[in-house]
Amino acid sequence: MHGANEYAYGMWVVAAFNIGIFLFFMLSFLKPRGGQEWRSMGVVTAFLAALFAEMYGYPLTIYLLSGWLGDAYPVLQPFSHKYGHLWVVVFGGSTLAWAMVMGLSLVFMLMGYMLLSKGWTQIHGARGGLVSDGIYAYARHPQYTGLFLVIIGFLVQWPTLLTALMAPIMLYAYVHLARVEERRAEAEFGEAYNEYVRKTPAFFPPLKQWKAFLTVDVGD
Repeated sequence: MHGANEYAYGMWVVAAFNIGIFLFFMLSFLKPRGGQEWRSMGVVTAFLAALFAEMYGYPLTIYLLSGWLGDAYPVLQPFSHKYGHLWVVVFGGSTLAWAMVMGLSLVFMLMGYMLLSKGWTQIHGARGGLVSDGIYAYARHPQYTGLFLVIIGFLVQWPTLLTALMAPIMLYAYVHLARVEERRAEAEFGEAYNEYVRKTPAFFPPLKQWKAFLTVDVGD
């Protein structure tokens, strides 16, 4: 991490590397198979580009906020990476606040990647059959739940004006994609799928089931 007195941006190679590595992981677990899925992944790509461009390249949100607020902007070094975390700024710029923000965002992202990985494992192993056990017994679209958690983690870690605007668009894109996929599954599996839908939530199981949702062994 750069010191508080440094201008910690303009690192476009680092931004491009992070966009590439996170997009690689997303494509590994959510490989698009048709036009609708490619469009949704395009929104994810745009989100990642906006996020890492501001994280390492050009801090547009900080420029705008410091310009609008002037001397009222509550930190002395707005262009260091520590104070690029807007939640840290809100909480006074303390190191403890920075550690809490990073820790919370890491929890969300780890949970998200866990669900993405487990969902991919089950879908790949089913070879086209109906999957309704494992993590799919708790949510019909656990991979999208995982994606949503990763995005929440990014928003906690590094909120920007652009990503805050794009997150609801991405959420809408994947909710719509889930509905399209459910119509296909209903046509393929009929009443068996309808029964599954009636007893299983789409994305988020009840809070009391989250521990089992995250820790279930997909090999069972």
